[in-house]
Amino acid sequence: MKKIVVLTGAGISAESGISTFRDSGGLWEKHAVEDVATFEAWKKNPHLVLEFYNQRRKQLHEVQPNAAHFALAELEKYFDVQIVTQNVDNLHERAGSKKILHLHGELTKSRSTIDDSLIYNIEGWELKWGDTCEKGSQLRPHIVWFGEAVPNIVLASEMASKADVLMVIGTSLNVYPAAGLLHYAAPFIPKYLIDPDAALYVPQVKNLTIIKQKAGIGLPALVKDLIASHSN
Repeated sequence: MKKIVVLTGAGISAESGISTFRDSGGLWEKHAVEDVATFEAWKKNPHLVLEFYNQRRKQLHEVQPNAAHFALAELEKYFDVQIVTQNVDNLHERAGSKKILHLHGELTKSRSTIDDSLIYNIEGWELKWGDTCEKGSQLRPHIVWFGEAVPNIVLASEMASKADVLMVIGTSLNVYPAAGLLHYAAPFIPKYLIDPDAALYVPQVKNLTIIKQKAGIGLPALVKDLIASHSN
Protein backbone atom coordinates (compact mmCIF):
# COMPACT_ATOMS: atom_id res chain seq x y z
CA MET A 1 0.00 0.00 0.00
CA LYS A 2 1.36 3.40 -0.99
CA LYS A 3 2.46 5.60 1.90
CA ILE A 4 1.20 9.19 1.78
CA VAL A 5 2.67 11.65 4.28
CA VAL A 6 0.70 14.87 4.79
CA LEU A 7 2.05 18.00 6.49
CA THR A 8 -0.76 20.31 7.58
CA GLY A 9 -0.56 23.85 8.90
CA ALA A 10 -2.79 26.62 10.21
CA GLY A 11 -4.53 27.17 6.87
CA ILE A 12 -6.48 23.93 7.05
CA SER A 13 -7.88 24.78 10.50
CA ALA A 14 -8.54 28.43 9.64
CA GLU A 15 -11.27 27.24 7.28
CA SER A 16 -13.05 25.76 10.30
CA GLY A 17 -12.96 29.14 12.01
CA ILE A 18 -9.88 28.77 14.20
CA SER A 19 -7.96 32.03 14.39
CA THR A 20 -4.29 31.89 13.42
CA PHE A 21 -1.30 33.80 14.69
CA ARG A 22 0.19 34.75 11.34
CA ASP A 23 -3.05 35.95 9.77
CA SER A 24 -3.74 38.46 12.52
CA GLY A 25 -0.67 40.66 12.44
CA GLY A 26 1.37 38.58 14.88
CA LEU A 27 -1.39 38.59 17.50
CA TRP A 28 -3.51 35.78 18.87
CA GLU A 29 -6.75 37.12 20.29
CA LYS A 30 -5.02 40.51 20.78
CA HIS A 31 -2.08 38.96 22.63
CA ALA A 32 1.52 39.20 21.45
CA VAL A 33 3.20 35.83 21.08
CA GLU A 34 5.78 36.73 23.74
CA ASP A 35 2.97 37.13 26.29
CA VAL A 36 1.25 33.78 25.82
CA ALA A 37 3.37 31.32 23.86
CA THR A 38 6.82 31.20 25.44
CA PHE A 39 8.18 29.60 28.59
CA GLU A 40 9.18 33.08 29.75
CA ALA A 41 5.53 34.13 29.52
CA TRP A 42 4.55 31.12 31.60
CA LYS A 43 7.02 32.05 34.32
CA LYS A 44 5.96 35.70 34.25
CA ASN A 45 2.18 35.31 34.16
CA PRO A 46 0.93 31.71 34.22
CA HIS A 47 -2.64 32.84 34.88
CA LEU A 48 -2.73 34.78 31.60
CA VAL A 49 -1.25 31.83 29.70
CA LEU A 50 -3.76 29.41 31.20
CA GLU A 51 -6.67 31.71 30.37
CA PHE A 52 -5.43 32.25 26.82
CA TYR A 53 -5.32 28.52 26.10
CA ASN A 54 -8.60 27.96 27.92
CA GLN A 55 -10.25 30.38 25.48
CA ARG A 56 -8.64 28.65 22.49
CA ARG A 57 -9.83 25.31 23.85
CA LYS A 58 -13.33 26.70 24.32
CA GLN A 59 -13.28 27.89 20.70
CA LEU A 60 -12.16 24.44 19.56
CA HIS A 61 -15.28 22.93 21.13
CA GLU A 62 -17.40 25.30 19.02
CA VAL A 63 -15.93 24.51 15.57
CA GLN A 64 -16.10 21.48 13.31
CA PRO A 65 -13.73 19.71 10.89
CA ASN A 66 -14.07 20.92 7.31
CA ALA A 67 -14.01 19.30 3.86
CA ALA A 68 -10.19 19.10 3.86
CA HIS A 69 -10.10 17.16 7.15
CA PHE A 70 -12.75 14.74 5.92
CA ALA A 71 -10.94 14.28 2.59
CA LEU A 72 -7.81 13.07 4.42
CA ALA A 73 -9.90 10.63 6.46
CA GLU A 74 -11.39 9.30 3.20
CA LEU A 75 -7.90 8.89 1.74
CA GLU A 76 -7.07 6.42 4.53
CA LYS A 77 -9.46 3.90 2.98
CA TYR A 78 -7.13 3.52 -0.01
CA PHE A 79 -3.64 4.47 1.19
CA ASP A 80 -1.40 4.32 4.24
CA VAL A 81 -1.83 7.93 5.33
CA GLN A 82 0.36 9.55 8.00
CA ILE A 83 -0.55 13.11 8.98
CA VAL A 84 2.14 15.33 10.46
CA THR A 85 0.47 18.50 11.73
CA GLN A 86 1.75 21.79 13.04
CA ASN A 87 -1.72 22.40 14.46
CA VAL A 88 -2.57 21.82 18.11
CA ASP A 89 -6.30 21.24 17.53
CA ASN A 90 -7.98 17.83 17.27
CA LEU A 91 -9.89 18.40 14.02
CA HIS A 92 -8.02 15.64 12.17
CA GLU A 93 -8.96 13.17 14.89
CA ARG A 94 -12.58 14.32 14.90
CA ALA A 95 -12.79 13.92 11.12
CA GLY A 96 -11.75 10.28 11.46
CA SER A 97 -8.04 10.23 10.64
CA LYS A 98 -6.16 7.63 12.66
CA LYS A 99 -2.43 8.31 12.32
CA ILE A 100 -1.60 11.86 13.41
CA LEU A 101 1.71 13.16 14.70
CA HIS A 102 1.42 16.53 16.44
CA LEU A 103 4.63 18.54 16.10
CA HIS A 104 3.63 21.43 18.34
CA GLY A 105 1.64 19.66 21.04
CA GLU A 106 -2.08 19.20 21.63
CA LEU A 107 -4.50 21.79 22.92
CA THR A 108 -6.73 19.18 24.55
CA LYS A 109 -3.92 17.88 26.76
CA SER A 110 -1.85 19.14 29.70
CA ARG A 111 1.48 18.04 31.06
CA SER A 112 3.50 18.21 34.24
CA THR A 113 5.88 21.11 34.75
CA ILE A 114 8.47 18.84 36.38
CA ASP A 115 8.11 15.66 34.30
CA ASP A 116 7.47 16.00 30.55
CA SER A 117 6.44 12.35 30.32
CA LEU A 118 3.33 12.96 32.42
CA ILE A 119 0.65 14.00 29.92
CA TYR A 120 -3.08 14.15 30.64
CA ASN A 121 -6.31 14.67 28.72
CA ILE A 122 -8.15 17.83 29.71
CA GLU A 123 -11.81 17.24 30.51
CA GLY A 124 -13.89 20.07 29.11
CA TRP A 125 -12.05 23.25 28.13
CA GLU A 126 -10.54 24.59 31.36
CA LEU A 127 -7.07 24.00 32.82
CA LYS A 128 -6.89 25.83 36.11
CA TRP A 129 -4.20 27.12 38.42
CA GLY A 130 -3.96 24.47 41.12
CA ASP A 131 -4.49 21.54 38.75
CA THR A 132 -1.50 19.30 39.43
CA CYS A 133 0.15 16.15 38.16
CA GLU A 134 0.52 13.00 40.24
CA LYS A 135 3.80 14.38 41.59
CA GLY A 136 2.08 17.52 42.85
CA SER A 137 3.39 19.93 40.22
CA GLN A 138 1.25 22.48 38.38
CA LEU A 139 0.01 21.36 34.95
CA ARG A 140 0.82 23.47 31.87
CA PRO A 141 -0.67 23.36 28.38
CA HIS A 142 0.81 20.47 26.36
CA ILE A 143 2.06 22.94 23.74
CA VAL A 144 5.50 23.38 22.19
CA TRP A 145 6.05 27.09 22.79
CA PHE A 146 8.28 29.33 20.69
CA GLY A 147 11.89 28.68 21.63
CA GLU A 148 11.23 25.15 22.90
CA ALA A 149 12.50 21.97 21.27
CA VAL A 150 10.24 20.07 18.86
CA PRO A 151 10.67 16.45 20.03
CA ASN A 152 8.65 14.85 17.21
CA ILE A 153 10.55 16.50 14.35
CA VAL A 154 13.01 13.59 14.05
CA LEU A 155 10.18 11.09 13.71
CA ALA A 156 8.43 13.37 11.20
CA SER A 157 11.62 13.59 9.13
CA GLU A 158 11.88 9.80 9.04
CA MET A 159 8.26 9.57 7.89
CA ALA A 160 8.85 12.10 5.11
CA SER A 161 11.93 10.19 3.91
CA LYS A 162 9.85 7.00 3.49
CA ALA A 163 6.88 8.60 1.73
CA ASP A 164 5.67 7.52 -1.71
CA VAL A 165 3.69 10.77 -1.97
CA LEU A 166 4.09 13.96 0.07
CA MET A 167 1.43 16.62 0.57
CA VAL A 168 1.85 20.02 2.21
CA ILE A 169 -1.44 21.72 3.04
CA GLY A 170 -2.27 25.11 4.49
CA THR A 171 1.16 26.16 5.68
CA SER A 172 3.37 29.08 4.72
CA LEU A 173 6.47 26.91 5.21
CA ASN A 174 7.86 29.70 7.37
CA VAL A 175 7.88 27.72 10.61
CA TYR A 176 11.02 25.66 11.08
CA PRO A 177 11.97 22.93 11.61
CA ALA A 178 8.67 21.68 10.14
CA ALA A 179 9.22 23.59 6.90
CA GLY A 180 12.29 21.48 6.19
CA LEU A 181 10.28 18.26 5.87
CA LEU A 182 9.85 18.79 2.10
CA HIS A 183 13.57 18.33 1.68
CA TYR A 184 13.61 14.95 3.45
CA ALA A 185 11.32 13.40 0.85
CA ALA A 186 12.92 11.48 -2.02
CA PRO A 187 13.43 13.74 -5.08
CA PHE A 188 11.58 11.38 -7.44
CA ILE A 189 8.27 11.07 -5.53
CA PRO A 190 5.26 13.30 -6.37
CA LYS A 191 4.76 16.22 -4.04
CA TYR A 192 1.79 18.56 -3.73
CA LEU A 193 1.59 22.00 -2.15
CA ILE A 194 -1.95 23.25 -1.55
CA ASP A 195 -2.24 26.85 -0.40
CA PRO A 196 -3.77 29.98 -1.99
CA ASP A 197 -0.51 31.92 -1.46
CA ALA A 198 1.81 29.14 -2.60
CA ALA A 199 3.58 31.19 -5.29
CA LEU A 200 4.99 33.51 -2.63
CA TYR A 201 7.22 30.90 -1.03
CA VAL A 202 7.67 27.93 -3.34
CA PRO A 203 10.91 26.17 -2.44
CA GLN A 204 13.08 24.60 -5.13
CA VAL A 205 11.74 21.08 -4.88
CA LYS A 206 11.62 18.45 -7.65
CA ASN A 207 8.31 16.91 -8.76
CA LEU A 208 6.29 19.56 -6.93
CA THR A 209 2.74 20.34 -8.08
CA ILE A 210 1.38 23.64 -6.77
CA ILE A 211 -2.36 23.99 -6.20
CA LYS A 212 -3.20 27.62 -5.42
CA GLN A 213 -6.48 26.98 -3.66
CA LYS A 214 -7.80 26.80 -0.14
CA ALA A 215 -7.46 23.39 1.46
CA GLY A 216 -11.23 22.82 1.53
CA ILE A 217 -11.37 23.11 -2.26
CA GLY A 218 -8.01 21.88 -3.52
CA LEU A 219 -7.57 18.90 -1.22
CA PRO A 220 -10.90 17.09 -1.85
CA ALA A 221 -10.26 17.39 -5.61
CA LEU A 222 -6.72 15.99 -5.26
CA VAL A 223 -7.92 13.16 -3.03
CA LYS A 224 -10.59 12.27 -5.59
CA ASP A 225 -7.94 12.10 -8.33
CA LEU A 226 -5.59 9.97 -6.20
CA ILE A 227 -8.36 7.52 -5.34
CA ALA A 228 -9.39 7.31 -8.99
CA SER A 229 -5.82 6.57 -10.08
CA HIS A 230 -5.53 3.95 -7.35
CA SER A 231 -8.70 2.21 -8.53
CA ASN A 232 -7.64 2.09 -12.18
